[in-house]
Amino acid sequence: MARATSTPVQSADAPADLADLSDLRGSQPIAGGLNAAQLVRFYRLMYLSRKVDDREILLKRQQKIFFQISCAGHEALLVAAGLALRPGYDWFFPYYRDRAICLALGQTAEEQLLQAVGAADDKQSGGRQMPSHWTSPELHIVSPSSSTATQCLHAIGCAEAGRYFSHHPESAKKPDPALFDYRQFKDVQYHGDEVTYVSIGEGSTSQGEFWESLNSASNNKLPVMYVVEDNGYAISTPVEANTPGGSISKLVANFPNFHFAEIDGTDPIASYEAMVEAVAYCRSGKGPALVHGHVVRPYSHSLSDDERKYRSEEEIQADALRDPIAKMQVWLLEKGVLDQRGLDELHKSVEDEVQVASDRAVGAQPAQPPTILLHQYSENLNPTDGRFSSTPQNSGEDRTMLDLINTCLRDEMRRDERIVVFGEDVADATRDQALRAGAVKGKGGVFGVTAGLQYEFGNDRVFNSPLAEANIVGRAIGMAVRGMKPVVEIQFFDYIWPAMHQMRNEMSVMRWRSNGTFSCPLVMRVPMGGYLTGGSIYHSQSGESIFTHTPGVRVVMPSDARDAIGLLRTAIRCDDPVLFFEHKNLYRAVYGREPYPGPDYTVPFGKAKVARKGKDLTVITYGAVVPRALEAARRMEVEKGIDVEVIDLRSLSPYDWEAIAESVRKTSKVLIAHEDMQSWGYGAEIAARIGDELFHDLDAPVRRVAGMDTFVAYQPILEDLILPQAGRIFDAMVELAAF
Repeated sequence: MARATSTPVQSADAPADLADLSDLRGSQPIAGGLNAAQLVRFYRLMYLSRKVDDREILLKRQQKIFFQISCAGHEALLVAAGLALRPGYDWFFPYYRDRAICLALGQTAEEQLLQAVGAADDKQSGGRQMPSHWTSPELHIVSPSSSTATQCLHAIGCAEAGRYFSHHPESAKKPDPALFDYRQFKDVQYHGDEVTYVSIGEGSTSQGEFWESLNSASNNKLPVMYVVEDNGYAISTPVEANTPGGSISKLVANFPNFHFAEIDGTDPIASYEAMVEAVAYCRSGKGPALVHGHVVRPYSHSLSDDERKYRSEEEIQADALRDPIAKMQVWLLEKGVLDQRGLDELHKSVEDEVQVASDRAVGAQPAQPPTILLHQYSENLNPTDGRFSSTPQNSGEDRTMLDLINTCLRDEMRRDERIVVFGEDVADATRDQALRAGAVKGKGGVFGVTAGLQYEFGNDRVFNSPLAEANIVGRAIGMAVRGMKPVVEIQFFDYIWPAMHQMRNEMSVMRWRSNGTFSCPLVMRVPMGGYLTGGSIYHSQSGESIFTHTPGVRVVMPSDARDAIGLLRTAIRCDDPVLFFEHKNLYRAVYGREPYPGPDYTVPFGKAKVARKGKDLTVITYGAVVPRALEAARRMEVEKGIDVEVIDLRSLSPYDWEAIAESVRKTSKVLIAHEDMQSWGYGAEIAARIGDELFHDLDAPVRRVAGMDTFVAYQPILEDLILPQAGRIFDAMVELAAF
C-alpha cells in the first residue's frame, strides 16, 4: 500500500468503542496524513460496509428482503472519499454501490437495513426504493434513482446553485412573507467552498448525461468531484466493450479546467491521498476533479446475477487477491496499528452492531398502504386550492399571449431572486458586450418569449444552455433540489425526447421516492403544436398524453393570454414540477388577447373555464383547438340552432372532472376535441371516464375529433387534413346533435 504525508481535510476520530487507542502510535501520522485512530476508523467503516452487505445477502436468502446489490470491493475508495469530504456541508449524488461513503458520512447500518426490508420507518424512502438508494437531507445525500449517470447532471445544477447563492447571498434568505405569499421557503445553507460529489460505475460513463455533465463542469469550472468506480464490469459487459481503450481516464484527459487522478481504488492510502488532493482542487475554485479508481467486484453485480456465467474462475480468484478488506487487515497488522486481538475486537464490535441493526430492521413495521400516494405532490402548497384563485386587475390595452408570458417572467424574477431562466437561445446575447453597447438587438428565444430578460437580470439569471435537452432538465433538477426555482425552456416540443429520461425517472418522482425529503419544483416551458404552415414533422408535434400519464408532474396548457399569465405565475409559485405547454399558433394570435391582469394574478390548476355556455351539446377541448371549437359552435348556432357549450380544460393534469360532469349532465351529449393523434390520445381517458361514471346521463355515444394517426406534414394541404379544423369539428357536432 502507498504511503503519503498529505494533511487530511477533516478529522476522522475513532468511534466510542475504539476510542482508547493509547497503546497505539498516538496522534502522529502513519500514512496518508492519517494517525492510528483514523486508520482504525477507516478500516472499521470498510468492514462495517462489507458486513452490512453480507447481512443483506443472508436476509435475501431468508426472503426477508427482496433485492440486494453490494458495495463489496469498493470500500477503500469510498471511505476515502467520505473522510475527505464534509457531511452536511458538501453535497452528494451517489449511486447504488456507495454504501461505504454513506456510512462514512454518518448513515447507520440500521438506516440502511430499514430500507432493505421496506420499513415504514425507512427515512430514505419509506419502502418505495430498492435497497442501496441512499438519501439523507441532513447529510446532504440526495435521493438517487436506479438509472445510470442521470445524477451527473443533478450534481452540476447543485454546484451551480451553491455558486449562485454565494454570489447572491440575499437570495438564500427566507423571503419576506408579505412579498412571497405562496412559496414556503426556508433559509438555504450554502458555503463558498462547498464541493459536490457524484459517483458512477465505469459502465455508466457510456451514458450521454455523463458527457453532457463533463461539458458543463469544465466550461463553468464547477466544484464537482466525480468518482468513477471501475470494477471492470457493467453487469456482464467488460470495460473494454464499454470504453474505447478500456480506460475512461484516457478519454476525458483533454477536458480543460479538470484535475484528474487514476488510482488503485483497493488501496486505502492511495485512495485517501487522491481524494484529499481532488477535494482541495475543487474547494480552491480551480474547477472540477475526476478520480478514476480501479476496484474489484468480489460478489456478482447483484444477488439476482450469477457472475460465473460470464467470468472465469481464474479471473474471480485474481480479483479476490485484491480485496481491499483483506489487504488493509494485513497492512494494519504489519504496521502494528492493530494486533490480532485488536482486530478481532473490532470485528466483533462491527458484527454485534450489524446484528442489532438487523434485528431491529427485521422487526420493524413494513410500509403501509395508506402511504402510497403520500408525497406524490406537495402537501404544503397545492396549486389547485383557493390561494391561487384571484381576480384580474386589468390595465392597458389587449396584449398577446407571448407578451403576457414575458411579462409574467419579469414580474416573478423581480419578486423572487431564486428564479433563473435558461435553455437554448433564451438569452439576448451570450456575448453581451455588444448588447450592453446597443450594437445588437438581442434574441430572447426563437419566438422572442424571453426577450429582454437577460438585459434586465444579467447573465447569472438568464443564460443559454448547451444544445442538449437532458442537460437543461438535469441541471434544473439539481438547482431545484438545492433551493432555486429554475424556469427552463425546451425550444420545441418536438425535441423534448432527449430530456424524457430526466423528466420521467428523475423530475417527476424525486419527492415520492425520497418520502418527501427532497423535491424539485421547477417549471419547464415548452412551445408545442402545429397550425403553423411549414412546421412539418419536427416542429408541429403534440404529445401531451405521454406526460399526463406521468404522476408527480403538473401539466397545463393555456389557450389565451390571461390564462397564460395566470397559470404560469401559479406554476412558478407552486411547489411541484410543472410542464407548461405554450401553443406556438397562439403566441401572437388575435384570438385570446387580454389586458395585463396585474402582478399577482394567478389561475389555479385543475379548474376548467367555460369558454362558451350552452345547453344542447358539450365540447371538451384545450390549446389551439379552443378557438376552432368556438368557431364551429358559433356556426352551429347560426346554421342549426344548436347551443354548444365549450369547456376549455386549461389544466391537463390535474383536470377538472367536476366541470366536465356538470356540463355533460346538462347537455347529455359530449364531443372531445384535441390536436394530438386520436388513438391512445388524451381524449380517450376522458371518454372512458364519462362512459364509466356518466353513462346514464348520455343521450348519444361520446365522440372524438382529433389529429390523424400520423405525423404532421410540411405541405399545407396535408397539414390541414391531418390536424382538426373548425369544419371537421362542426361536422362532428352536426352528427352528434342529430343522434
